[in-house]
Amino acid sequence: MIEYRDLIIYTHPEVKEEIEASSLLIDILSIRMRDEVLLIGIGNGLLPVYAAKRSRKVIATDVNPHALSCGVKNTITNKTYNVELREGLFFEPVNDENFDLILFNAHYLLNLESIDETILYNSINRIGDYLKENGRFYILDSSQNSELLRTKLESAGLDAENIITEKCADEEIIVVKGNLKNG
Repeated sequence: MIEYRDLIIYTHPEVKEEIEASSLLIDILSIRMRDEVLLIGIGNGLLPVYAAKRSRKVIATDVNPHALSCGVKNTITNKTYNVELREGLFFEPVNDENFDLILFNAHYLLNLESIDETILYNSINRIGDYLKENGRFYILDSSQNSELLRTKLESAGLDAENIITEKCADEEIIVVKGNLKNG
């Protein structure tokens, strides 16, 4: 169990997510109470619970059953009943829904044995398909992937900028913020 700000987060040994990486995103995250949020990669449940306390609704997806279990436990513990957890890979569980804010936890997802880097970065190309007009996104990733990430976002017609780079555990983590290109 971890206490983080006003939250209690239960963890699981089969969910490999560093709180430091998630807190890097949380520290710069801008969420509005009216936002409908999509989180790709639940991790230990800190991000969906944090986002739920600050938004209208959160849908969080993951392929790891242990992450889904953490999500359920942490949603109940923190009384964030506006979180909907869905099992599935990347955008599969959300079909044609659109969101004001998408949080893509690429750093956590790349730590899963079942996730291939090529599949992950190809799915990042689809972020714009799920954003509402004036929607925005944040991606948490390893800095060693920053050039590949920037190329994928550009080719998908998305504006993006690196907001912060910081050393967490044994690697540098970046947070990228972006939105659809205008016009």
